[in-house]
Amino acid sequence: MMHIRPVSDLSNKFSEIENIVSANRSPVFLTKNGYGSMVVMSLDLYESLTHTIESQLNEADTQAASTNARLSHEEVFSHIRSQIKIS
Repeated sequence: MMHIRPVSDLSNKFSEIENIVSANRSPVFLTKNGYGSMVVMSLDLYESLTHTIESQLNEADTQAASTNARLSHEEVFSHIRSQIKIS
């Protein structure tokens, strides 16, 4: 279930929002004047969403430091397209 709250709830009902993001491991979407403004989530959820990316970036940094070989963007995107079968 998606939790959408007005941004004023961040200060007025902080404990409720904290409970949603902590207990449910679910983000809360905050609106201002009826439009999306920001997302609040627990540190655990944020870490789970970014862990793989951070690990892959660290691996890429290590690999780049071990060689002078570099790929052009055409080579990179060609490889990606072949992996997901986009021509």
